[in-house]
Amino acid sequence: MVKNETSSALKIIPLGGLHEIGKNTCVFEYDDEIILLDAGLAFPTEAMHGVNIVLPDTTYLRENRHKIKGMIVTHGHEDHIGGIAFHLKQFEIPVIYGPRLAMAMLEGKLEEAGVRDRTELRTVRPRDVVRLGKHFVVEYIRNTHSIADSFTVAINTPLGVVIHTGDFKIDHTPVDGENFDLQRLAEHGEKGVLCLLSDSTNAEVPGFTPSERSVYPNLDREFGKATGRLFVTTFASSVHRINMILQLAQKHNRAVSVVGRSMLNLIAHARNLGYIKCDDSVFHPLHAVRNMPDEKVLILTTGSQGETMAAMTRIANKEHPHIRIRPGDTVLFSANPIPGNTIAVVNTIDKLMIQGATVVYGRDKGIHVSGHGCQEEQKLMIALTRPKFFVPFHGEHRMLVKHAQTAQSMGIPAENMIIIQNGDVVELTENAIRVGGKVPSGIELVDTTSSGMVSAKVLQERQRMAEEGIVTIAAAIDWNGKLLAKPEIHLRGVVTSVERSLVQKWVQQRIEEILTVRWSEFTQPGEGEQLEVDWGGLQGTLERELQRSIRRELQCQPSVTLLMQIPDEPPVKVADGRRRRTRTAAQVAS
Repeated sequence: MVKNETSSALKIIPLGGLHEIGKNTCVFEYDDEIILLDAGLAFPTEAMHGVNIVLPDTTYLRENRHKIKGMIVTHGHEDHIGGIAFHLKQFEIPVIYGPRLAMAMLEGKLEEAGVRDRTELRTVRPRDVVRLGKHFVVEYIRNTHSIADSFTVAINTPLGVVIHTGDFKIDHTPVDGENFDLQRLAEHGEKGVLCLLSDSTNAEVPGFTPSERSVYPNLDREFGKATGRLFVTTFASSVHRINMILQLAQKHNRAVSVVGRSMLNLIAHARNLGYIKCDDSVFHPLHAVRNMPDEKVLILTTGSQGETMAAMTRIANKEHPHIRIRPGDTVLFSANPIPGNTIAVVNTIDKLMIQGATVVYGRDKGIHVSGHGCQEEQKLMIALTRPKFFVPFHGEHRMLVKHAQTAQSMGIPAENMIIIQNGDVVELTENAIRVGGKVPSGIELVDTTSSGMVSAKVLQERQRMAEEGIVTIAAAIDWNGKLLAKPEIHLRGVVTSVERSLVQKWVQQRIEEILTVRWSEFTQPGEGEQLEVDWGGLQGTLERELQRSIRRELQCQPSVTLLMQIPDEPPVKVADGRRRRTRTAAQVAS
């Protein structure tokens, strides 16, 4: 334990991962030092039009960037490391410690984003201890999860040891032979753990999560039943699952073609580090397997969650440039939908079946097991660590509540645990735990170019256009405040029984009314009696008034855009009464 030199409270601030699944990001702060634990992303909902990535609001970190001493990474899932490259564009992280597989994956992400020089990556192994700043000493404790090289961490602070489980289950027969270091957890529990922050994902599920090894015989059965081409889709990061699939491909004499960039990258890193072991002869390019008998082909793809651009989704939508489903194909979904993805997944399954594929999916088939511990494993974690205080982490609200109930059944007093939300500032002392405030905790949205953030206003406009359509009005106005021609009206995605000609008629009338009544508000004489018109102010007023009128008349809420055309040169009176035209200084400059 780091020596307690002050009586300051330890602050624990989750920026993501609470009351949701994804974008796990947590801040630990003591005095003038901050360390980060993970920095994940989430994927957009259907209402987030044009959005590619969802990140936590990092306002607090940007404002306190001078306090950041480093980051600890627990494992390589996207919901734990996917946001790091984006954050490094906004603030530096001096050093990032993490497991070998996670660091290999992260290095590629940082290189691609052009931010590799903004941090130092350091790999850790089981029981390694690292120091960050004056106040934090972190020990890495091997755990078991659905990805190789996963860790729980014991964070030594001036007030005591805080254990963050990371994502975990307790697998007594792990595929890679790397057992959960339960002994080290028990040693910390014997010495005294101040607080436990524990994975709540399966808090509603009784019993134990089955071992990853239990999937093998069920996959073997389905491989044996498939008579045509075999497609398998799973999480790209499920190293153990992919390793078993490749072993079964060799057993059943099938050539493997890997489709999906993330899957290809993960397999390359995992093979380099020794987590996936198979002969090079197993892999074949896609063009090569087209000429092989169907019963000799296995296509391993991304898209088990119905992601829009993933390979399996594109295949189901008949959008993949090289693959088409045909009768006789078998598709195995070796994954269960994560919350929020169920509709996308079942739609993908339906489309595959309509095209003639046999699709194997569902919990009853036994071709997938969770990477998160159920109630009995959560109880074992509490029993081993024996924490004074408890905070359920990583899960939706009902999961957090259930996990807290489990902890209470294990003897932790209700007053020694809290259920928190993203942005809550947990203040932890040797004798108390409480929520002492809140920091910004919303979301930041990255558009499909991955180059810019989508503001709330832009997202609202996209949602309005998608749900209610858009009305575009083009109007030409002269220097006397008169329409030069009938306005052009274009309705896109607007459902209405009103004829377009009628809409055009009352839009024209409304413009003429506004120009007649309010033209003088936007005009004034300039130098040499040159007329000056506030065209920008006039356009804004017309657009707002037309929007109100259109929504009232059409009984819907479309987005309204006014395109206003004006003459290039203003008229100016001269002494003989004739008119000539000159340009304003602003027009000349433009």
